[in-house]
Amino acid sequence: MSGSPGGADGAVGEPRVTFYTRAGCHLCEEAQAVVARVCAELGERFVEVDVDTDPELRERYGEEVPVTLVDGRQHDYWRVDEQRFRAALQG
Repeated sequence: MSGSPGGADGAVGEPRVTFYTRAGCHLCEEAQAVVARVCAELGERFVEVDVDTDPELRERYGEEVPVTLVDGRQHDYWRVDEQRFRAALQG
């Protein structure tokens, strides 16, 4: 898990962002850098999950990684648009 101990309001709880990834994925590395930077700037946390550790996650997201969820809803896959991601977290 990465990011600050709380969300934008300082509350400690579940991260608003889930980042599905896998080892050896260059797009994942690029997207993770964006997610980490924006979350740090906005005081949000994110959890990073390797889809290859769970057969259901691999089936659901394996062809689309990296996949970013915000508040439990799929936001982006393959690439993270920084402006769109920032707006989703601020909205």
